[in-house]
Amino acid sequence: MSLNVQEIKGFRAADKSYKKYDSRGLLLLVKPNGSKLWYFKYRFGGKEKKLPIGAFPEISLSQARQLRDRARLKVSDGIDPMLERKRKKARIKLGAENTFEVIANKYIDEKMVPEGKAEATLRKARWFLDLLKPAIGNMPINDVDPQLMLAALKKLEAKGNLETAKKCRSFASRVFRYGAALGQCQTDPTSILQGALVTPKARHYAAILEPEKLGGLLRAIDDFECYPATKFALKIAPHVFVRPGELRHGEWNEIDWNKATWTIPEGRMKARRIHVVPLSRQVLELFRELKPITGGKGYIFPAFHTRQRPMSENTINAAFRRMGFTKDEVTAHGLRSTASTMLNESGLWHPDAIERALAHGDSNAIRGVYNRGNYWDERVKMAQWWSDHLDALRQGCTLQVSPSV
Repeated sequence: MSLNVQEIKGFRAADKSYKKYDSRGLLLLVKPNGSKLWYFKYRFGGKEKKLPIGAFPEISLSQARQLRDRARLKVSDGIDPMLERKRKKARIKLGAENTFEVIANKYIDEKMVPEGKAEATLRKARWFLDLLKPAIGNMPINDVDPQLMLAALKKLEAKGNLETAKKCRSFASRVFRYGAALGQCQTDPTSILQGALVTPKARHYAAILEPEKLGGLLRAIDDFECYPATKFALKIAPHVFVRPGELRHGEWNEIDWNKATWTIPEGRMKARRIHVVPLSRQVLELFRELKPITGGKGYIFPAFHTRQRPMSENTINAAFRRMGFTKDEVTAHGLRSTASTMLNESGLWHPDAIERALAHGDSNAIRGVYNRGNYWDERVKMAQWWSDHLDALRQGCTLQVSPSV
């Protein structure tokens, strides 16, 4: 006999669990604690199985019968409803464990970190992830399609962050390719979006390109009162051509006083290769003056409040602003453009020697294969000439000095 609602409500708990059968495999299990649980009893592959359906009264009698009928259809189609449910739960669990955010963090921690990426690069990667998390962070990575990805990037574009949107797309692409290698997704949905984003205008760092103005900047640095590490960073930066991040993360153990070199490890270099900077007599002397001030260990240019961290990335530019130079006149990164322009205009140095000094890769791939020399001897002479030339400009002379070592 089939059950009815009044009967079910009247079933009382006993010392042991007992079953009450409805029809076509549906049964109700009454537990000693009084709970009443629906099950669908069936045979599959020669074995008897029980599929949990839910508890009464949350699942009513009519609902239990509907769920039983759906399960019966699956059995008749050769599908085991118990196994199907387990697989679905496994997919849900796997999806929760393999969201875009989870895979992105794995990519950063298990690929970028072991590869020795610079700390600034890792921070940027985590920042890109933070920007993408609200839109796709909690989604299983395999569920993110091109339209969802584009919507997330267009939100960044709508705020005017064109360059950020472009770089987020590039970061996401690397995450998807890493996820595909792990077997967590099938494709990279960003691969077809390159033409869908607005191309940002090329950014040029403000730089002083006139000898008279450069001399004025050098004199302003001499007269500027500030924290000693900042002062020496301002004095040394125009001489050495390195990027601001490479400068402020410099460590004392990278300086070879006998060889007059500064060896920057590949982890801090944009091109991911070791870069050796020849040091002029002037730069060596500045380093010698600074060494007892900052302790000669750890960071060459430590932060104001602690020697455990390098100075802030905004320190040099902030100093330029306090000196009265606007962001359209000079930037820390623009000092590289200043050196590059004036060294090339001098006509004294091979363009490739200048490019090596700036740690630039060769834009011509074939030329780069055959032109492997690092022009070291010429770079040593060029570093000394450039420091001598800066001294002359500081003193108000605009004539080009003769090369000498």
